[in-house]
Amino acid sequence: MVLTFKIWRQEDKDDKGSLQTYKVDGLSEDMSILEALDHLNEQLVLKNEKVIAFEYDCREGICGQCGIFINGRAHGPHDATTTCQLHLRSFEDGQTIVLEPWRAKAFPVIKDLIVDRSAFDRIIQQGAYIGAKTGTAPEANAIPIGKQTADKAMDAAVCIGCGACVATCKNSSAALFTAAKINHLNTLPQGKLEAHQRVKDMTNQMEKEGFGNCTFTGACEVECPESISVVNIAEMNASIIKTKIYS
Repeated sequence: MVLTFKIWRQEDKDDKGSLQTYKVDGLSEDMSILEALDHLNEQLVLKNEKVIAFEYDCREGICGQCGIFINGRAHGPHDATTTCQLHLRSFEDGQTIVLEPWRAKAFPVIKDLIVDRSAFDRIIQQGAYIGAKTGTAPEANAIPIGKQTADKAMDAAVCIGCGACVATCKNSSAALFTAAKINHLNTLPQGKLEAHQRVKDMTNQMEKEGFGNCTFTGACEVECPESISVVNIAEMNASIIKTKIYS
């Protein structure tokens, strides 16, 4: 299988950057996009050329590190799929594939296809946890939680923080990510005590990081590899109003 890759090359955040073209042969349709980049990098090493920087960890669609724009769509042509789960069988032999990093003011390019998503970490640090007494682990069933409540919390908790929602949003909003992290804990009884402070602190940090405002276009839900619903954003907005009343 032979494919032509047009890949964004950028030395650092201050570099202008540009698309570079690479024709790659010896590929298999069973390779993932990341394995194809590995193959290309091996060829570049043999030519004494700089390898392409890209991010990954688990390669199992869990860690959220591998986000790339593929032919203009976050994570590629399929719904509910991460970049590392996308295989070359999704493309035609001889096709041209364009790979670019996430595009957002709050996600500056570090190098090539790698962006700095530490803004997400700083949002999480403002409240995506619960305060709990240390000591002996509590009995698992000490706090009964109904299935409907548990399912709702888990639907938000599946967010892997890949940043596709930000990258695909015309406003570069982090509302879906932040809402998922807030609603996961605020839905559960363990998170109720700090719920209002959590909403206030995490949304304030989101604004400080320079993310845009949500205008409910729904693009974030479409591109989310975990199919997290925009209903979470509506619930977060309602929580913001309640926080202003009760704080």
